[in-house]
Amino acid sequence: MNTPSFNIAAVERDTGLSKDVLRMWERRYGFPVPDRDANGERCYPAEQVDRLRLIKRLMDQGHRPGKLIATPAEELTALAPRRSAPRDSHDAATAEDLGELLALIKQHDAAGYQQAMLQRLARQGLQRFVQDTVAPLTRRVGEAWEDGSFEVFEEHLFTELTKRLLRQAIAALPGGPRRPRILLTSVPEEQHVLGLLMVEALFALEGAECIPLGTQMPLLEIGRAASAHRADIVALSFSVAFPQRQIPGLLQQLRLVLAPEIALWAGGGGVARVAKTDGVHLLVTLDDALRALHDWHAAPP
Repeated sequence: MNTPSFNIAAVERDTGLSKDVLRMWERRYGFPVPDRDANGERCYPAEQVDRLRLIKRLMDQGHRPGKLIATPAEELTALAPRRSAPRDSHDAATAEDLGELLALIKQHDAAGYQQAMLQRLARQGLQRFVQDTVAPLTRRVGEAWEDGSFEVFEEHLFTELTKRLLRQAIAALPGGPRRPRILLTSVPEEQHVLGLLMVEALFALEGAECIPLGTQMPLLEIGRAASAHRADIVALSFSVAFPQRQIPGLLQQLRLVLAPEIALWAGGGGVARVAKTDGVHLLVTLDDALRALHDWHAAPP
């Protein structure tokens, strides 16, 4: 049986570790230990790629690479945090239902998952669907991925199917004049889009005009887009997977790029422990985001 292996470019994309870092670790620490293909190019076994991905995640949480590389695989896995996010009453009440939705993803039943989610959307309405189904389900999937009970491809299946549902629901909302004008995006290296779609749905329901730019926008381009669209607010999403220590500096840089009259909001689980930043409104929960929008509408012109 052939063991899958990956060239250095694929490993760089998959792990977030640069080619230079991979080569340096190979010389300094003796890991990774790539094979060579017929052309003499490095190729990395799948188990080494999995280990490198875990090491990168732990580095983002403050661990030193030299120590991580020397740590046995089972101890590395134990180091990875298994968050138990506080669950509100809605989460508790729907835990069994959410478990059924997770089971459909684990069974790779895309059609069954979509049908079950559409039924919940019809029953709950878009706001409750976002807050009581999509948000807690996303947390559960993140926890399952971290503890190894979800494969990467299963997390991707969940994300893609849920994105499709949210976009369809947003597109079905009525049009007409809307305010404020909110530009929604994320900074480079922040790839998670579900947080943006959840808040876009809630903002649109509250009468805002949302301008979605997707993820990983360079800061200067965010500034140019905000100016071009005459945005009232720029709203960023940070997932818990984003390195927390980078967030304050990025927010300060973007605040300097944006015109003073444009509000800057930063939300998501990634900002839960970020210190207050001048000129930035931190929104940890979806309820925080709705309160901020209500405050904007209530403020004098």
